[in-house]
Amino acid sequence: MQRVVELKGPRPAPLDTMGLTHDPTFQKLEKWYHEHALHLNMRKMFEEDKERFHKFSTTLKTDHGDILIDYSKNLITEDVMKMLVELVNGCFSIGRAVLHVALRNRSNHPIMVDGHDVMPEVNKVLEKMKGFCHKVRSGEWKGWTGKSITDVVNVGIGGSDLGPLMVTEALKNYSKGGPRVHFVSNIDGTHIAKTLAELNAETTLFIVASKTFTTQETITNAESAKEWFIEHAKDKSAVAKHFVALSTAGWVGGRYSLWSCIGLSIALHIGYDNFEKLLEGAHWMDNHFTTAPVEKNAPMLLALLGVWYINFFQAETHAMLPYDQYMHRFAAYFQQGDMESNGKYITIHGKRVNYHTGPIVWGEPGTNGQHAFYQLIHQGTRMVPADFLIPAQTQHPIRESKHHKILMANFLAQTEALMKGKTTEEAKKELEAGGLTGEALETILPHKVFQGNKPTNSIVFKKLNPFTLGALIAMYEHKIFVQGVMWEINSFDQWGVELGKALCKKIEPELHGSSEVHSHDSSTNGLINFIKKNHA
Repeated sequence: MQRVVELKGPRPAPLDTMGLTHDPTFQKLEKWYHEHALHLNMRKMFEEDKERFHKFSTTLKTDHGDILIDYSKNLITEDVMKMLVELVNGCFSIGRAVLHVALRNRSNHPIMVDGHDVMPEVNKVLEKMKGFCHKVRSGEWKGWTGKSITDVVNVGIGGSDLGPLMVTEALKNYSKGGPRVHFVSNIDGTHIAKTLAELNAETTLFIVASKTFTTQETITNAESAKEWFIEHAKDKSAVAKHFVALSTAGWVGGRYSLWSCIGLSIALHIGYDNFEKLLEGAHWMDNHFTTAPVEKNAPMLLALLGVWYINFFQAETHAMLPYDQYMHRFAAYFQQGDMESNGKYITIHGKRVNYHTGPIVWGEPGTNGQHAFYQLIHQGTRMVPADFLIPAQTQHPIRESKHHKILMANFLAQTEALMKGKTTEEAKKELEAGGLTGEALETILPHKVFQGNKPTNSIVFKKLNPFTLGALIAMYEHKIFVQGVMWEINSFDQWGVELGKALCKKIEPELHGSSEVHSHDSSTNGLINFIKKNHA
């Protein structure tokens, strides 16, 4: 039987305290932090314990290559990890899994939603996707002039855009034989105008992806795409050959919809067989998450380390730094995955938290980020915990893999430098070796010192392929879920996006005409009136 997890209870919420900070293990960790955290020195811990890497790393064995999670370069001890494991064990029990895992449930074991097994419907949708992909990729599906499809435009926003965009970029090297894919999300007309300018209406297929078909951006962009198409086709009946609409069941959260029919653009681009491998990788991670002990459980470990830094060290951000150009949208995808899921201050009990929840997630691929913001990570005043990710094998071994060897060397050097830093003595010796002495040396010396002790996780996988990417995405999904459980917040709603939408509906009509607006605060009134004056 598959073991799955859910929140116990919920825990009763005392009137004057919140569940997490009221937990005895949390209080024990807090006491330890105040007594010992200032004295944690990673360089010293590595010097004193030659087995530290083996103690604080785990390797996930898969048929598509191993995945190494090295978390030894963190401000942790064995005692800290034991307490963190104890803390998370108090939050979970045997129960039911998050529902979106049904979308990639390759075991076909029943998954119940409101007493109904959803797997027959999930498999039915996948079969439809498979058949449609074959028709488009084989050229069997023709446009209104009898030509095959060469380009696919995904029209959606949020979960209907970010996931498919990230995955198609990451797996672009697997797209042989598939159509080109384009993504239109922004309501800014520039986005769709520039996209349409590159396309031939005779060979373009539009996918309109939305959970509710009420999203203003998606509906407006879809209508504009349809107008453009009809202008070229001169025949409204031709629309049926060039537009398809996608939606999902109510139990599928938008942030997790790439695994559903919303992932059609992925399947069209890389082929349905590769899309299935993506699902298989995620399913593998689902099984790992629900069966592995916490001490070897990758999502659990990453979640615990995040809680350690957010709730004890008061870290505000988390950097995701993939050393693979194909993964250049990975951090952007998890900005939604993490910040929309856990960016909340109201608990499942309806109480305001008295601790921090989700971090600000950001990042860029290496080595570009090194020449942009790593300065702050190394010598800034804020702690920035970071995940470094890299494949051991490159997709493009040009010049005998010279590029990839340099990339890997940078990856390894950065995490070592962030951990070790450079002492005053080391910096002074280096400057003296370069011929610097006296006042000139003393002036520059403080700038050459690196504090080190900066926490990182190193995640190394054999090669970026559909299976591994699926596993990595699912790993972070489960990490986010675990943190939401520990913080006692609902990671599957997003009420925070509603207020701005409602105000937008009020403001849009006020932008028409020339009369001044006075119905808002002075700032908003001033902005509206300036825009109206300069719009004409």
